[in-house]
Amino acid sequence: MEAIARLRYAPGSAQKMRLVADLIRGKGVQEAVNLLTVTHKVAARHVQKCLKSAIANAENREDHVDVDRLFVKEVFVDGGPTMKRVRPAPMGRAFRVLKRYSHITIKLDTRKGESKGR
Repeated sequence: MEAIARLRYAPGSAQKMRLVADLIRGKGVQEAVNLLTVTHKVAARHVQKCLKSAIANAENREDHVDVDRLFVKEVFVDGGPTMKRVRPAPMGRAFRVLKRYSHITIKLDTRKGESKGR
């Protein structure tokens, strides 16, 4: 059984989000939530929000799903739109500020024929 969650327009660059997404790829759901809780990156909060949504989607989709057997099958981060802003600089100049957004997609699946220990 596969469950998908997408978080679109998360503030932060895709490059920084991918650093956090790489931490949880292939891990069990409980281990991934614990790992994201102790990670000191702003992007970890957005990835954790998407992961919890995927867990809720899995529980909502099937009544008899075992959350302990769920694992992160796939996680990827795509770049979203970039807002271009102008910041004043000395001598009448201006600096361009790029406010980047990203889209996070997490797919969960159940482990086949394995115990809870893994």
